Amino acid sequence: MSLLKIEGITKSFGAVSVLHGVDLTVGAGEVVGLVGDNGAGKSSLMKIVTGMYTADSGSVTMDGEDIVSNTPGERRAKGIEMIYQDLALAKQQDVASNIFLGREPTRSILGMQFVDGKKMRDEAQAMIDRLGARLPAINRPVGSFSGGQQQSVAIARALTFNPRIVIMDEPTAALAVREVQGVLDLIRQLKREGIGVILISHRLNDVLSVTDRIVVLHQGRAAANLVTAESDMTAVVSAIVGGGDVAEAAAHELSAGGD
Repeated sequence: MSLLKIEGITKSFGAVSVLHGVDLTVGAGEVVGLVGDNGAGKSSLMKIVTGMYTADSGSVTMDGEDIVSNTPGERRAKGIEMIYQDLALAKQQDVASNIFLGREPTRSILGMQFVDGKKMRDEAQAMIDRLGARLPAINRPVGSFSGGQQQSVAIARALTFNPRIVIMDEPTAALAVREVQGVLDLIRQLKREGIGVILISHRLNDVLSVTDRIVVLHQGRAAANLVTAESDMTAVVSAIVGGGDVAEAAAHELSAGGD
């Protein structure tokens, strides 16, 4: 049974219909790429999964349990975590402060509660070590880190919620080439731990290198569900543009921005 199952999702914003009966599944330890041209509906679909948007019709289930009526907080408690493209990090704070922002461990001294800085730092370091991420120092402001290092902090923060599904929105979009591989390795580590990953990306080389399956959205519909090992760039790009001119689409895809 799939860990996450999305069936028949539709969504309109006023007169504009964005999603038209989309189906998608993710298993434990499975990495699924979600790709499509700008406006295909990728981000809207994922915001429905996290509960930020409400679907007009369709179902979203975790372990067979319908979660459509659940709040975003309840969905997070069930194991759905999303890392947005802007990462939402507090750039002036250090690694531990970002990982436990708003959930700082405390200890009692003379009946008063104080933030337990040592426990916070130790647990943050343990989470970074678990990922195998390389950071200069956990006591430095994350704003001084490279894009890939900041992505590592965002993933570590997500792991503290004990997720079963992690949705990643364009995690390699703003990274230097040498940093991309590090983030893809982090995704592979999540897979090894049995965590399902949905990877939203325009960088098709990254998607092809790290996913098990690729779901292509085209004009609000799931136009293809490809097994990555049996697919190539041409097949993916062709599905993205609905079977149009592949050479033209490939050039367009290289210059595309976010959804």
